[in-house]
Amino acid sequence: MNNRYAIKFSKDGYVKYTSHLDLLRMFKRAFKKTGLALKYSQGFNPHPKMGFAQPLSLGYSSRCELIEFETQMPHTTGELLEKLRSEMPEGIKLLSCFELDESIKSLAADADAAEYKIWIPTELNEKELKDAMEKYLSSDKITAMKRMKKTKKLEPVNIRNMIRHLEVSKVGEFAMIKALLDCGSKSNCSPELVISSFCEFSGIETPRYDMEVERISIFFVNKLQY
Repeated sequence: MNNRYAIKFSKDGYVKYTSHLDLLRMFKRAFKKTGLALKYSQGFNPHPKMGFAQPLSLGYSSRCELIEFETQMPHTTGELLEKLRSEMPEGIKLLSCFELDESIKSLAADADAAEYKIWIPTELNEKELKDAMEKYLSSDKITAMKRMKKTKKLEPVNIRNMIRHLEVSKVGEFAMIKALLDCGSKSNCSPELVISSFCEFSGIETPRYDMEVERISIFFVNKLQY
């Protein structure tokens, strides 16, 4: 038995400003406090076999985060949820737990796309927003400034082929954008690239700190869904 599991959880409120690494440490502490022994890697620097399907950017909320892990002993999914829920901080809600099939290498490796909702305060009306979005998507090239991992410099990149679907509507004072974007090790498009390029294209000058982003779903290859 491989004792591989994954937990689906939501992240909201002040805890959305907790970094990816700090959230991982929080889960490690929760396992330790509940006496659920994690399996460790081999080698000179062993570490718990635990990781997120896809890291969530600081400040984003989510209703679909997934953390996978391996335990030394088998457990029921109900037992894992019951013990870990008591150790979660406010803003983290454990939604479900399931066993991972042996055929799945890792959730991170199988992640393919993610759906987001982006909320942008704007004075533009619905027709103006839809017209801007139609023109924005009509181009074969959408340029956004992306910070490169190696050089740490901002460089222009074409994100058009990484955008699978975008639609916009006016909800109250907000432009609400539904975005389906590449998400994974092969191709990854941050919502930040869509936000910056669409706002520049449409003339929206709303400060970034007034906008909100929520991850709705993560999609995987081979039609896997959790």
